[in-house]
Amino acid sequence: MIIIQLAYSFHLGSDKNKKNSSRNSAKSNVSGTTSKSNNAIQNSAGLTKCDNHNYRKYDDREYDIEIIRGSSSLVDDVKKLYRDEFDEAKEEYNAKQTRENRKIKDYFTHVSNNSKSDLACEIIIELGDKKYWDTKDLDFKKRMTNVFKQQVIDLEIILPTFKIASAIIHYDETSPHLHIVGVPIKIGGKNGMFKQVGKSDVFTKESLRKLQDKMRTLCIESFNKEYNLTNSLKCKRKGRNRDYHITEMDNYVEMKEHLEKNQERLEIANKKSLELDNHTKEVKEIITDLKTTLTSKEKYVLKQEDKEKLVSYIDSVSKTNEEYKKIQTLSVTLNNVDTEIKENHEKIKTLTENNEALTLRVENLTKNIKNKDEEIEELKEENHSLKNTLEFWKDKFLRVMSLIKDKLFDKEKEREKYFDVSKDLYKKGIIKEDTFNELKDKYNFSKEHDDKGKDDFEIEI
Repeated sequence: MIIIQLAYSFHLGSDKNKKNSSRNSAKSNVSGTTSKSNNAIQNSAGLTKCDNHNYRKYDDREYDIEIIRGSSSLVDDVKKLYRDEFDEAKEEYNAKQTRENRKIKDYFTHVSNNSKSDLACEIIIELGDKKYWDTKDLDFKKRMTNVFKQQVIDLEIILPTFKIASAIIHYDETSPHLHIVGVPIKIGGKNGMFKQVGKSDVFTKESLRKLQDKMRTLCIESFNKEYNLTNSLKCKRKGRNRDYHITEMDNYVEMKEHLEKNQERLEIANKKSLELDNHTKEVKEIITDLKTTLTSKEKYVLKQEDKEKLVSYIDSVSKTNEEYKKIQTLSVTLNNVDTEIKENHEKIKTLTENNEALTLRVENLTKNIKNKDEEIEELKEENHSLKNTLEFWKDKFLRVMSLIKDKLFDKEKEREKYFDVSKDLYKKGIIKEDTFNELKDKYNFSKEHDDKGKDDFEIEI
Protein backbone atom coordinates (compact mmCIF):
# COMPACT_ATOMS: atom_id res chain seq x y z
CA MET A 1 0.00 0.00 0.00
CA ILE A 2 1.33 3.43 -0.98
CA ILE A 3 1.90 5.75 1.97
CA ILE A 4 1.14 9.41 1.29
CA GLN A 5 2.32 12.24 3.50
CA LEU A 6 -0.36 14.84 4.22
CA ALA A 7 0.03 18.40 5.42
CA TYR A 8 -1.91 19.41 8.55
CA SER A 9 -2.72 23.00 9.47
CA PHE A 10 -4.18 24.41 12.67
CA HIS A 11 -4.72 28.19 12.53
CA LEU A 12 -5.83 30.37 15.44
CA GLY A 13 -7.25 33.81 14.64
CA SER A 14 -4.90 36.66 15.47
CA ASP A 15 -5.07 40.45 15.69
CA LYS A 16 -2.20 40.59 13.18
CA ASN A 17 -4.79 40.29 10.46
CA LYS A 18 -5.42 44.03 10.75
CA LYS A 19 -2.59 44.52 8.24
CA ASN A 20 -3.20 44.10 4.52
CA SER A 21 -0.06 41.97 4.22
CA SER A 22 -1.46 39.55 6.80
CA ARG A 23 -4.77 39.37 4.99
CA ASN A 24 -3.00 38.53 1.73
CA SER A 25 -0.88 35.94 3.49
CA ALA A 26 -4.02 34.34 4.90
CA LYS A 27 -5.21 33.68 1.37
CA SER A 28 -2.15 31.51 0.70
CA ASN A 29 -2.70 28.78 3.26
CA VAL A 30 -2.14 25.12 2.43
CA SER A 31 -5.68 24.53 1.23
CA GLY A 32 -5.55 27.28 -1.35
CA THR A 33 -8.72 28.75 0.18
CA THR A 34 -9.51 32.40 0.76
CA SER A 35 -10.28 31.75 4.42
CA LYS A 36 -8.74 34.35 6.70
CA SER A 37 -6.88 31.84 8.79
CA ASN A 38 -5.34 34.45 11.07
CA ASN A 39 -8.39 36.70 11.43
CA ALA A 40 -9.45 37.58 14.97
CA ILE A 41 -13.07 38.10 16.08
CA GLN A 42 -12.70 41.26 18.12
CA ASN A 43 -16.30 42.49 18.44
CA SER A 44 -19.90 41.87 17.40
CA ALA A 45 -19.27 43.34 13.94
CA GLY A 46 -16.42 40.89 13.40
CA LEU A 47 -18.62 38.07 14.66
CA THR A 48 -21.32 39.00 12.14
CA LYS A 49 -18.76 38.97 9.30
CA CYS A 50 -17.54 35.57 10.45
CA ASP A 51 -21.16 34.39 10.58
CA ASN A 52 -21.74 35.47 6.98
CA HIS A 53 -18.52 33.85 5.78
CA ASN A 54 -18.78 30.57 7.68
CA TYR A 55 -22.45 30.01 6.86
CA ARG A 56 -22.10 31.24 3.25
CA LYS A 57 -24.95 33.71 3.82
CA TYR A 58 -23.46 36.28 1.44
CA ASP A 59 -24.04 34.13 -1.65
CA ASP A 60 -26.81 31.72 -0.55
CA ARG A 61 -24.56 28.66 -0.74
CA GLU A 62 -25.48 27.06 2.57
CA TYR A 63 -25.66 23.67 0.83
CA ASP A 64 -21.86 23.66 0.50
CA ILE A 65 -21.34 23.55 4.27
CA GLU A 66 -22.06 21.06 7.04
CA ILE A 67 -22.84 22.18 10.58
CA ILE A 68 -21.55 19.74 13.19
CA ARG A 69 -21.93 21.99 16.25
CA GLY A 70 -24.28 24.88 16.88
CA SER A 71 -27.29 26.30 15.03
CA SER A 72 -27.68 28.25 11.79
CA SER A 73 -26.67 31.49 13.53
CA LEU A 74 -23.15 31.95 14.85
CA VAL A 75 -24.13 35.20 16.59
CA ASP A 76 -26.95 33.50 18.51
CA ASP A 77 -24.70 30.57 19.44
CA VAL A 78 -21.97 32.81 20.85
CA LYS A 79 -24.50 34.95 22.77
CA LYS A 80 -26.01 31.81 24.30
CA LEU A 81 -22.54 30.59 25.28
CA TYR A 82 -21.87 33.92 27.00
CA ARG A 83 -25.12 33.64 28.97
CA ASP A 84 -24.46 30.04 29.99
CA GLU A 85 -20.84 30.62 30.99
CA PHE A 86 -20.76 34.14 32.43
CA ASP A 87 -24.20 35.12 33.84
CA GLU A 88 -23.51 33.69 37.28
CA ALA A 89 -20.12 35.41 37.49
CA LYS A 90 -21.67 38.67 36.23
CA GLU A 91 -24.41 38.65 38.90
CA GLU A 92 -21.88 37.92 41.64
CA TYR A 93 -19.67 40.77 40.39
CA ASN A 94 -22.60 43.22 40.21
CA ALA A 95 -23.71 42.36 43.73
CA LYS A 96 -20.37 43.63 45.05
CA GLN A 97 -20.58 46.98 43.23
CA THR A 98 -21.76 50.03 45.16
CA ARG A 99 -21.89 52.27 42.10
CA GLU A 100 -24.50 51.53 39.42
CA ASN A 101 -22.26 52.66 36.57
CA ARG A 102 -19.72 49.96 37.44
CA LYS A 103 -22.20 47.14 37.02
CA ILE A 104 -22.17 44.98 33.86
CA LYS A 105 -25.57 44.75 32.21
CA ASP A 106 -24.59 42.39 29.41
CA TYR A 107 -21.16 40.73 29.37
CA PHE A 108 -21.32 40.00 25.61
CA THR A 109 -21.76 43.71 24.87
CA HIS A 110 -19.20 44.61 27.54
CA VAL A 111 -16.47 42.50 25.88
CA SER A 112 -17.49 43.56 22.38
CA ASN A 113 -16.94 47.21 23.33
CA ASN A 114 -13.58 46.48 24.95
CA SER A 115 -10.81 46.92 22.36
CA LYS A 116 -8.33 45.04 24.56
CA SER A 117 -10.23 41.72 24.37
CA ASP A 118 -11.36 39.46 21.53
CA LEU A 119 -15.04 38.58 21.68
CA ALA A 120 -14.41 35.04 20.38
CA CYS A 121 -11.71 32.98 18.69
CA GLU A 122 -11.78 31.09 15.40
CA ILE A 123 -9.71 28.00 14.70
CA ILE A 124 -9.40 26.59 11.17
CA ILE A 125 -8.28 22.98 10.72
CA GLU A 126 -7.46 21.20 7.47
CA LEU A 127 -5.68 18.03 6.44
CA GLY A 128 -4.17 17.61 2.97
CA ASP A 129 -3.44 20.20 0.30
CA LYS A 130 -4.96 21.19 -3.04
CA LYS A 131 -2.88 18.67 -4.97
CA TYR A 132 -4.21 15.81 -2.83
CA TRP A 133 -7.87 16.81 -2.79
CA ASP A 134 -8.03 17.71 -6.51
CA THR A 135 -7.97 13.99 -7.28
CA LYS A 136 -10.87 13.14 -4.94
CA ASP A 137 -14.61 13.27 -5.62
CA LEU A 138 -17.18 14.88 -3.32
CA ASP A 139 -18.25 11.60 -1.71
CA PHE A 140 -14.66 10.90 -0.72
CA LYS A 141 -14.25 14.43 0.63
CA LYS A 142 -17.44 14.28 2.68
CA ARG A 143 -16.11 11.34 4.66
CA MET A 144 -13.98 13.99 6.37
CA THR A 145 -17.10 14.85 8.38
CA ASN A 146 -16.37 12.03 10.83
CA VAL A 147 -12.71 13.06 11.03
CA PHE A 148 -13.61 16.67 11.83
CA LYS A 149 -16.28 15.63 14.35
CA GLN A 150 -13.59 13.71 16.21
CA GLN A 151 -11.31 16.77 16.05
CA VAL A 152 -13.99 18.84 17.80
CA ILE A 153 -14.34 16.18 20.51
CA ASP A 154 -10.57 15.93 20.91
CA LEU A 155 -10.21 19.72 21.16
CA GLU A 156 -12.80 19.89 23.94
CA ILE A 157 -11.04 17.13 25.87
CA ILE A 158 -7.53 18.53 25.44
CA LEU A 159 -8.53 22.15 26.07
CA PRO A 160 -11.63 22.27 28.32
CA THR A 161 -11.12 26.01 28.93
CA PHE A 162 -12.04 26.67 25.29
CA LYS A 163 -15.83 26.49 25.00
CA ILE A 164 -17.03 25.73 21.47
CA ALA A 165 -20.09 27.56 20.15
CA SER A 166 -19.95 26.55 16.49
CA ALA A 167 -18.19 24.06 14.20
CA ILE A 168 -18.77 24.11 10.43
CA ILE A 169 -17.14 22.20 7.56
CA HIS A 170 -16.63 23.87 4.18
CA TYR A 171 -16.71 21.56 1.17
CA ASP A 172 -16.97 24.24 -1.51
CA GLU A 173 -13.27 25.10 -1.70
CA THR A 174 -10.26 23.17 -2.90
CA SER A 175 -9.71 21.43 0.44
CA PRO A 176 -12.29 20.37 3.06
CA HIS A 177 -11.62 22.42 6.18
CA LEU A 178 -13.21 23.00 9.57
CA HIS A 179 -14.13 26.36 11.14
CA ILE A 180 -14.42 26.27 14.93
CA VAL A 181 -15.60 29.35 16.84
CA GLY A 182 -15.47 29.43 20.61
CA VAL A 183 -14.61 31.44 23.69
CA PRO A 184 -11.47 30.92 25.81
CA ILE A 185 -12.22 31.21 29.51
CA LYS A 186 -10.04 32.04 32.48
CA ILE A 187 -11.09 31.64 36.10
CA GLY A 188 -9.84 33.47 39.16
CA GLY A 189 -8.71 36.78 37.73
CA LYS A 190 -7.51 39.46 40.17
CA ASN A 191 -9.74 42.13 38.68
CA GLY A 192 -13.33 42.01 37.47
CA MET A 193 -15.48 38.90 37.32
CA PHE A 194 -14.11 35.64 38.75
CA LYS A 195 -14.85 34.03 35.37
CA GLN A 196 -14.15 35.94 32.16
CA VAL A 197 -12.82 35.83 28.61
CA GLY A 198 -9.09 35.09 28.56
CA LYS A 199 -7.53 34.45 25.17
CA SER A 200 -3.98 35.34 26.19
CA ASP A 201 -4.25 33.08 29.27
CA VAL A 202 -5.60 30.05 27.39
CA PHE A 203 -3.56 30.40 24.19
CA THR A 204 0.06 31.02 25.09
CA LYS A 205 2.86 30.32 22.63
CA GLU A 206 3.82 27.12 24.45
CA SER A 207 0.27 25.85 25.06
CA LEU A 208 -0.65 26.51 21.43
CA ARG A 209 2.40 24.57 20.21
CA LYS A 210 1.50 21.59 22.40
CA LEU A 211 -2.15 21.79 21.34
CA GLN A 212 -1.27 21.81 17.63
CA ASP A 213 1.09 18.89 18.13
CA LYS A 214 -1.57 16.76 19.84
CA MET A 215 -4.34 17.70 17.42
CA ARG A 216 -2.32 16.83 14.31
CA THR A 217 -1.39 13.42 15.75
CA LEU A 218 -5.01 12.66 16.57
CA CYS A 219 -6.20 13.93 13.18
CA ILE A 220 -4.05 11.61 11.05
CA GLU A 221 -5.08 8.67 13.26
CA SER A 222 -8.77 9.51 12.78
CA PHE A 223 -8.23 9.99 9.04
CA ASN A 224 -6.52 6.63 8.58
CA LYS A 225 -9.24 4.92 10.61
CA GLU A 226 -12.03 6.53 8.58
CA TYR A 227 -10.47 5.83 5.17
CA ASN A 228 -8.71 2.57 6.10
CA LEU A 229 -5.32 3.98 5.03
CA THR A 230 -1.82 4.21 6.51
CA ASN A 231 -0.88 7.75 5.54
CA SER A 232 1.44 9.91 7.62
CA LEU A 233 2.04 13.60 8.28
CA LYS A 234 4.39 16.04 6.58
CA CYS A 235 6.84 18.32 8.32
CA LYS A 236 6.75 16.96 11.82
CA ARG A 237 8.30 19.12 14.49
CA LYS A 238 12.05 18.70 14.89
CA GLY A 239 12.89 16.10 17.50
CA ARG A 240 9.64 14.19 17.07
CA ASN A 241 11.04 11.54 14.75
CA ARG A 242 13.06 8.67 16.09
CA ASP A 243 15.99 7.43 14.00
CA TYR A 244 15.64 3.66 13.61
CA HIS A 245 18.86 1.74 13.04
CA ILE A 246 19.00 -0.65 10.10
CA THR A 247 19.65 -3.55 12.50
CA GLU A 248 16.02 -3.20 13.64
CA MET A 249 14.84 -4.50 10.26
CA ASP A 250 13.56 -8.07 10.36
CA ASN A 251 15.76 -9.48 7.54
CA TYR A 252 18.87 -7.47 8.32
CA VAL A 253 21.10 -10.48 9.12
CA GLU A 254 20.12 -12.28 5.92
CA MET A 255 20.82 -9.21 3.80
CA LYS A 256 24.14 -8.61 5.54
CA GLU A 257 25.37 -12.14 4.73
CA HIS A 258 24.22 -11.70 1.14
CA LEU A 259 26.09 -8.42 0.82
CA GLU A 260 29.31 -9.93 2.25
CA LYS A 261 29.24 -12.73 -0.34
CA ASN A 262 28.69 -10.28 -3.15
CA GLN A 263 31.52 -8.12 -1.84
CA GLU A 264 33.92 -11.01 -2.59
CA ARG A 265 32.49 -11.29 -6.07
CA LEU A 266 32.98 -7.58 -6.57
CA GLU A 267 36.66 -7.88 -5.70
CA ILE A 268 37.07 -10.80 -8.14
CA ALA A 269 35.23 -8.91 -10.87
CA ASN A 270 37.38 -5.86 -10.31
CA LYS A 271 40.56 -7.97 -10.63
CA LYS A 272 39.26 -9.55 -13.84
CA SER A 273 38.44 -6.12 -15.18
CA LEU A 274 42.03 -4.94 -14.64
CA GLU A 275 43.33 -8.03 -16.43
CA LEU A 276 41.01 -7.33 -19.34
CA ASP A 277 42.39 -3.81 -19.61
CA ASN A 278 45.92 -5.19 -20.04
CA HIS A 279 44.84 -7.91 -22.50
CA THR A 280 42.89 -5.37 -24.51
CA LYS A 281 46.04 -3.41 -25.32
CA GLU A 282 47.79 -6.56 -26.54
CA VAL A 283 44.82 -7.59 -28.68
CA LYS A 284 44.72 -4.17 -30.29
CA GLU A 285 48.43 -4.43 -31.15
CA ILE A 286 47.94 -7.93 -32.61
CA ILE A 287 45.09 -6.75 -34.80
CA THR A 288 47.08 -3.73 -35.92
CA ASP A 289 50.10 -5.88 -36.91
CA LEU A 290 48.09 -8.51 -38.84
CA LYS A 291 49.28 -9.04 -42.44
CA THR A 292 47.38 -10.42 -45.41
CA THR A 293 48.34 -13.70 -47.12
CA LEU A 294 49.97 -13.78 -50.54
CA THR A 295 46.96 -15.51 -52.14
CA SER A 296 44.20 -13.23 -50.78
CA LYS A 297 43.99 -9.77 -49.32
CA GLU A 298 40.92 -10.77 -47.33
CA LYS A 299 42.82 -13.35 -45.32
CA TYR A 300 45.31 -12.55 -42.59
CA VAL A 301 48.27 -14.44 -41.22
CA LEU A 302 48.04 -15.08 -37.43
CA LYS A 303 51.04 -16.23 -35.46
CA GLN A 304 50.64 -19.11 -33.07
CA GLU A 305 51.75 -16.90 -30.20
CA ASP A 306 49.16 -14.23 -31.09
CA LYS A 307 46.47 -16.86 -31.43
CA GLU A 308 47.13 -18.07 -27.91
CA LYS A 309 46.89 -14.50 -26.66
CA LEU A 310 43.54 -14.03 -28.38
CA VAL A 311 42.23 -17.28 -26.95
CA SER A 312 43.38 -16.21 -23.52
CA TYR A 313 41.69 -12.85 -23.98
CA ILE A 314 38.39 -14.47 -24.98
CA ASP A 315 38.61 -16.74 -21.97
CA SER A 316 39.15 -13.73 -19.67
CA VAL A 317 36.14 -11.97 -21.18
CA SER A 318 34.03 -15.06 -20.61
CA LYS A 319 35.10 -15.39 -16.99
CA THR A 320 34.58 -11.69 -16.34
CA ASN A 321 31.09 -11.93 -17.76
CA GLU A 322 30.35 -14.83 -15.45
CA GLU A 323 31.48 -12.81 -12.44
CA TYR A 324 29.46 -9.84 -13.68
CA LYS A 325 26.33 -11.98 -13.86
CA LYS A 326 26.93 -13.11 -10.31
CA ILE A 327 27.17 -9.56 -9.01
CA GLN A 328 23.94 -8.65 -10.78
CA THR A 329 22.19 -9.98 -7.66
CA LEU A 330 24.16 -7.44 -5.64
CA SER A 331 22.57 -4.58 -7.55
CA VAL A 332 19.13 -6.10 -7.03
CA THR A 333 19.86 -6.59 -3.34
CA LEU A 334 20.98 -3.00 -2.91
CA ASN A 335 17.86 -1.73 -4.63
CA ASN A 336 15.70 -3.96 -2.45
CA VAL A 337 17.48 -2.76 0.67
CA ASP A 338 16.94 0.87 -0.32
CA THR A 339 13.26 0.27 -1.08
CA GLU A 340 12.68 -1.68 2.11
CA ILE A 341 14.41 0.92 4.24
CA LYS A 342 12.13 3.60 2.81
CA GLU A 343 9.00 1.48 3.21
CA ASN A 344 9.90 0.45 6.75
CA HIS A 345 10.67 4.03 7.66
CA GLU A 346 7.21 5.12 6.50
CA LYS A 347 5.56 2.20 8.28
CA ILE A 348 7.43 2.98 11.48
CA LYS A 349 6.49 6.63 11.15
CA THR A 350 2.80 5.76 10.70
CA LEU A 351 2.82 3.27 13.58
CA THR A 352 4.58 5.78 15.81
CA GLU A 353 1.98 8.43 15.02
CA ASN A 354 -0.85 5.96 15.65
CA ASN A 355 0.72 4.94 18.95
CA GLU A 356 1.05 8.57 20.00
CA ALA A 357 -2.59 9.16 19.07
CA LEU A 358 -3.75 6.15 21.09
CA THR A 359 -1.66 7.30 24.05
CA LEU A 360 -3.29 10.72 23.87
CA ARG A 361 -6.75 9.18 23.72
CA VAL A 362 -6.02 7.00 26.75
CA GLU A 363 -4.73 10.04 28.66
CA ASN A 364 -7.80 12.05 27.70
CA LEU A 365 -10.17 9.23 28.67
CA THR A 366 -8.36 8.81 31.99
CA LYS A 367 -8.68 12.52 32.60
CA ASN A 368 -12.39 12.42 31.76
CA ILE A 369 -12.97 9.44 34.05
CA LYS A 370 -11.21 11.26 36.87
CA ASN A 371 -13.36 14.36 36.31
CA LYS A 372 -16.54 12.26 36.21
CA ASP A 373 -15.53 10.50 39.41
CA GLU A 374 -15.04 13.87 41.09
CA GLU A 375 -18.45 15.02 39.82
CA ILE A 376 -20.06 11.83 41.14
CA GLU A 377 -18.52 12.37 44.57
CA GLU A 378 -19.76 15.96 44.61
CA LEU A 379 -23.26 14.82 43.61
CA LYS A 380 -23.21 12.15 46.32
CA GLU A 381 -22.33 14.76 48.94
CA GLU A 382 -25.02 17.09 47.60
CA ASN A 383 -27.57 14.28 47.56
CA HIS A 384 -26.68 13.32 51.12
CA SER A 385 -27.07 16.93 52.22
CA LEU A 386 -30.44 17.26 50.48
CA LYS A 387 -31.63 14.01 52.02
CA ASN A 388 -30.71 15.22 55.49
CA THR A 389 -32.45 18.52 54.83
CA LEU A 390 -35.57 16.72 53.62
CA GLU A 391 -35.67 14.48 56.67
CA PHE A 392 -35.22 17.50 58.91
CA TRP A 393 -38.18 19.38 57.44
CA LYS A 394 -40.31 16.26 57.27
CA ASP A 395 -39.79 15.76 61.00
CA LYS A 396 -40.65 19.41 61.60
CA PHE A 397 -43.83 19.04 59.57
CA LEU A 398 -44.95 15.98 61.52
CA ARG A 399 -44.29 17.83 64.75
CA VAL A 400 -46.39 20.76 63.54
CA MET A 401 -49.23 18.41 62.57
CA SER A 402 -49.00 16.76 65.97
CA LEU A 403 -49.08 20.13 67.67
CA ILE A 404 -52.18 21.17 65.70
CA LYS A 405 -53.90 17.95 66.67
CA ASP A 406 -53.02 18.25 70.34
CA LYS A 407 -53.93 21.90 70.63
CA LEU A 408 -57.08 22.03 68.54
CA PHE A 409 -58.57 18.56 68.52
CA ASP A 410 -58.54 16.81 71.84
CA LYS A 411 -61.81 14.97 71.46
CA GLU A 412 -62.61 11.92 69.43
CA LYS A 413 -64.91 13.89 67.17
CA GLU A 414 -62.25 16.52 66.58
CA ARG A 415 -59.78 13.78 65.72
CA GLU A 416 -61.93 12.95 62.74
CA LYS A 417 -61.78 16.61 61.73
CA TYR A 418 -58.02 16.43 61.99
CA PHE A 419 -58.16 13.37 59.77
CA ASP A 420 -60.19 15.41 57.25
CA VAL A 421 -57.55 18.16 57.31
CA SER A 422 -54.78 15.60 56.70
CA LYS A 423 -56.79 14.04 53.89
CA ASP A 424 -57.27 17.46 52.25
CA LEU A 425 -53.52 18.07 52.44
CA TYR A 426 -52.96 14.74 50.74
CA LYS A 427 -55.54 15.39 48.02
CA LYS A 428 -54.00 18.77 47.23
CA GLY A 429 -50.59 17.19 46.82
CA ILE A 430 -49.12 19.01 49.81
CA ILE A 431 -48.19 15.74 51.48
CA LYS A 432 -47.53 12.39 49.82
CA GLU A 433 -49.18 9.07 50.47
CA ASP A 434 -46.44 7.71 52.71
CA THR A 435 -46.63 10.81 54.93
CA PHE A 436 -50.42 10.61 55.09
CA ASN A 437 -50.27 6.93 56.06
CA GLU A 438 -47.71 7.75 58.69
CA LEU A 439 -50.09 10.29 60.25
CA LYS A 440 -53.01 7.88 60.02
CA ASP A 441 -51.09 5.12 61.77
CA LYS A 442 -49.71 7.42 64.39
CA TYR A 443 -53.12 8.75 65.47
CA ASN A 444 -55.18 5.61 64.74
CA PHE A 445 -57.59 7.28 62.35
CA SER A 446 -60.67 5.11 61.96
CA LYS A 447 -61.49 6.16 58.41
CA GLU A 448 -59.75 5.06 55.30
CA HIS A 449 -58.43 7.86 53.13
CA ASP A 450 -60.03 8.57 49.81
CA ASP A 451 -57.68 9.60 47.03
CA LYS A 452 -60.40 10.64 44.61
CA GLY A 453 -60.02 14.17 43.36
CA LYS A 454 -56.31 14.27 44.20
CA ASP A 455 -54.47 16.95 42.21
CA ASP A 456 -52.03 15.89 39.50
CA PHE A 457 -49.08 17.71 41.00
CA GLU A 458 -46.93 16.40 43.88
CA ILE A 459 -45.17 18.68 46.29
CA GLU A 460 -43.39 17.22 49.30
CA ILE A 461 -42.84 19.63 52.16
